[in-house]
Formats: sequence, C-alpha cells, structure tokens
Amino acid sequence: MSTTGYKPLDDVVIARVVKARGIRGEVACVVETDFPERFSSLKEASVWMPDGTRRTLKVEDHWFHKDRVILKFEGYDTMTAARNLVGGRLVISEHDLKPLTDGAFFEHQLIGSVAVNSEGQNLGEVTGLLRTGGTDVLVVRSEDGRERLIPFADEICICVDLEAKRITVNPPEGLLEL
Repeated sequence: MSTTGYKPLDDVVIARVVKARGIRGEVACVVETDFPERFSSLKEASVWMPDGTRRTLKVEDHWFHKDRVILKFEGYDTMTAARNLVGGRLVISEHDLKPLTDGAFFEHQLIGSVAVNSEGQNLGEVTGLLRTGGTDVLVVRSEDGRERLIPFADEICICVDLEAKRITVNPPEGLLEL
C-alpha cells in the first residue's frame, strides 16, 4: 500500500466505498461505472481518500451483492481495518476509460460545461447528471444560484462541444421557466 498527497486531475471515479462489510475486512461500494465488468480484471485499485491522499491497494477478491460491488483488499482483514476505507473513491486514469460510441459521453466530461441557448445566452454551469432510467437530465446551476433540469436528449441538447466545455440547448417552450 502506498499513500501520497494526491490531486485527482486525470482520474475518474468508478466506485465509492460506503461501508465496511463482514468480519474479514470487505467493503461495500456503490458502482459508479457503466462497465461493472471492469472489477473482474481489477488486480490493484487506486483509492482516493477524503483527506486527499491516494492509496494503491491489491484486490484479493470481489463479488456483486444486489447493486453493489464487494471488495476485499490485501492487508484489510478486519471490519475495523476496512472502516478506514469508508468514504474513499476507487479511481482509474482517464486514459483507461473504454471508448464510447459517437454521441455518447462520460458524466465527468459534461460536468463543468457551460449550457447556452441557441442564441448563445448563458444558462449556467452543468453541475450534475441525473440518471432517471429514461432520458438522463442535466442539472444546470445559473449564476443567480437557480437550478434547472434539462433533459439530455438529442432534440434539446443539440450540440455538445467537449473541448470548449459547452452544451448548446434548444429547449421546448416553457422548459426553462419551470
């Protein structure tokens, strides 16, 4: 295990450690990746801790329970030891992401983008993405602190420019007044 000062500039969260589980030191993690099969080949995990440190841990075992992945790390053999990992986020380098099809985006690529209408008027900054089971919804916070929910549908979000961090929105009448 290594622990160093850490800044998560190029990293993408794939899971969050939410609790210690069992007497052998396992942790339960909320999966934050669209590719949960990646845990099958995970031999080491980089864990970004809430205090800003990063730990590189060897994965001894993993399995899925309901909607969570259970991980067992080398050197964490008791529930007490595993509790020290709660709040940590498993991260991978952005370079290790699987390629997506055209028109598909990773959530972290959208966060921080500026949403503008088709006339170029600033609607606010994208602060989140809600997964609804249907069409995802952008959470956009305007400069006055107002939060808008904009469906992330091709007919509404007509242009996504990842390099410029800009999403052009053509909202149906009344959407922005909600």
